[in-house]
Amino acid sequence: MPVSSPAPADEIARLARTVNTTLDRLERSAELQQRFIADASHELRSPLAGLRASLESSLTHPEGVDWENRVRDALRDIVRLQDLSHDLLLLAQLDGGAPLADTRVNLTDLAHDLAVEHRHLPHPRPLDIRCTADDPPAWVRGSDVQLERLLRDLLGHACRYARTTVEITVRTERHEDGATAVFEVRDDGPGIPAADRERVFKRFSRLEDARTRKSGGAGLGLAIAREIATRHGGTLHFADTAHGTCAVGRLPSIAR
Repeated sequence: MPVSSPAPADEIARLARTVNTTLDRLERSAELQQRFIADASHELRSPLAGLRASLESSLTHPEGVDWENRVRDALRDIVRLQDLSHDLLLLAQLDGGAPLADTRVNLTDLAHDLAVEHRHLPHPRPLDIRCTADDPPAWVRGSDVQLERLLRDLLGHACRYARTTVEITVRTERHEDGATAVFEVRDDGPGIPAADRERVFKRFSRLEDARTRKSGGAGLGLAIAREIATRHGGTLHFADTAHGTCAVGRLPSIAR
């Protein structure tokens, strides 16, 4: 909408600028949605095409096929597709702005339980997974399901690339305006170059040297984790560290 009058007191000009701003936001949102749909379609199409080709080839030439391994490979692809579809559904829900659950969540206990769980999960190499936290526990308000997913994604990412050690810490920082629950997930893996620490939070983003389709998934875990932190009024980023990576999240804290 053209704005003919630059005068700030002109009501019509102010209305036109407001409408233009709104239209620009809608256009940007539509572009992001179209790009997301295209990326999602590509991520789903590739494994489906590979799975179909493998099964069709086996049926066409069944002689000499190791059916046990072929079925195991197909099952692995199906599990990956299920995980991907679940992530896409969660992102759609987050983008849709569904009302956030208003639950009191003990972030310390949640971190401890997930650390114990990850100690019993299979990993490419033996890992020392630790959880340390201040007393009293850190409490936040929001969706316990989404906050569990946030910490689970960060722990899973750390365990995937750690050499020997993963550590999650939870503490409460108090200040004049209130308090903040701070959680950190550290690993002693190869680390993320400083120039890429923001890019890894973009949807379907992978680093060429480490985050491949085979080892790093579809590139949605960190994007989901940050989206959840943002929806809970918090932040999530990778901080400078001498070795490995250090994911730092901050959420508004509440009294017990």
